[in-house]
Amino acid sequence: MPTATDPLADFQFAPRYDVAVASLRGTGPLQRPENQDNFLVIDGAGTASWLEGQELRRTSLPGWPAGHGRVAVLDGMGGHGHGREAAEAVASGLLAIAPCRTPGELAQRLDILHAQLQSRFAMEAGARPGTTLTMLELPAAGAPILYHVGDSRLYEIDATHARPLTVDHVPATVAALSGRIDEGDWWRQVHGGHTPQIAQAFILGNAFSKPAQLSDPLVELAPSNLPSWLGALADRRVIALRPDAVYLLATDGFWSCAAPGAVVARWPALLAGAPDAASMLGRLFGAMADAPPAGLQPDNLTALVLRPLFGHPDETALPSDALS
Repeated sequence: MPTATDPLADFQFAPRYDVAVASLRGTGPLQRPENQDNFLVIDGAGTASWLEGQELRRTSLPGWPAGHGRVAVLDGMGGHGHGREAAEAVASGLLAIAPCRTPGELAQRLDILHAQLQSRFAMEAGARPGTTLTMLELPAAGAPILYHVGDSRLYEIDATHARPLTVDHVPATVAALSGRIDEGDWWRQVHGGHTPQIAQAFILGNAFSKPAQLSDPLVELAPSNLPSWLGALADRRVIALRPDAVYLLATDGFWSCAAPGAVVARWPALLAGAPDAASMLGRLFGAMADAPPAGLQPDNLTALVLRPLFGHPDETALPSDALS
């Protein structure tokens, strides 16, 4: 059986997607003592893959509908204790959630899981842990559905740009929601630098409702509460995939450095010409190992590459009502 350090790409997502994922404890001489990241992949045949005890687990889900998929990355918050266990609990919880076809249905089921795990860890762990969760639900006959909590990210990468499709749940975003910083300041603080602080996480709760204290529920960032210049990046929405782009779900170990914008800017050239998702994933991890960015902090690294196949010769296109 492959270990958690080996890229995984033997998933059944064709003819719509090509998917690969990997998770490492870190890179370079200074590394975290354990991998508190996690991932979940459920492919179109109902085979689920995730980490438990930092080792790969795989199972077949009975009754999973053919062609439906689910992919996610998670970053457990070790500073609050039990970070790895929190990420594992959410990954395992996702196995029991039935396939969803709308953002509302997915959000409702995940809000229930959040509350259940919050109660469980309050009894088991004392101080509440947390984890990021950035995931795509992949209906068999529709466009992907995004659900996002925390500061892991979804990127759209084409030949010239790597564009974030999520808003980090960090103190700078709290300030932006209250009008205390503008668009330029927000982009400089969030994407021009990196501070390991978070304003919302799965299980942990949120600091959006009352910035001076932690509240239990999760707050959805939507056009109704986001500034206009972030309104298109709502946490829970349908995503229109482009056939000329690839999509990266990643934890913040990839940009925990002095100049994260420069790291992200090199991804289009780095991935150019790679024939499949596994090759792209290998290049991303290889660059971190061979040419680590200046000021790279010890952190876990998890990345999932999703490459749309529709729009390529002989592949199946999304139906015309995919975005409805």
